[in-house]
Amino acid sequence: MHMKKLLLLSLLATTIALSGCIPTITPTNQNQPEINSNTNTVPNGNKLDLSNRGLTQVSQDVFKMTNLQELNVSNNKLTGALPAEIRHLQKLQILDASNNQMTGVPAEIGQLQNLQILNLANNQLTGLPYELGNLKKLKVLDLSGNNYSTQDLEIIRQGLPPDVNIIL
Repeated sequence: MHMKKLLLLSLLATTIALSGCIPTITPTNQNQPEINSNTNTVPNGNKLDLSNRGLTQVSQDVFKMTNLQELNVSNNKLTGALPAEIRHLQKLQILDASNNQMTGVPAEIGQLQNLQILNLANNQLTGLPYELGNLKKLKVLDLSGNNYSTQDLEIIRQGLPPDVNIIL
């Protein structure tokens, strides 16, 4: 029990140092920390860094932080796709979900009208939603290290700004 408390305190200190926010840590069924937010803002420039945490899913509480401009969930163990609730993060400009084990991308990402950088590199993506073509402010789309359909990408590319940098 003492080791669990030390681990939670260490994780809390790391979270505060990396993100500048003070989360409430509550155990989940998978012994992963959950971020609870009583407000919908994150201090320190509206950035949330959840990288390198060994997460298998993103807490639903993250999607209530509607003032987020940057979300980093890279280098975890995320599988499947991010939840459809990602659509609530309308101010999001940067989403880094690279280096996970995701097999899909929710169509709802196409509703993030302020998204400028989308990093999905080094996952296990096999298909891409056509809704990615709705991201009119997108500047960088990193799809390297995936086995997606080039046919899907061509359809998406038609909707994207002509100067978007697509990293394959």
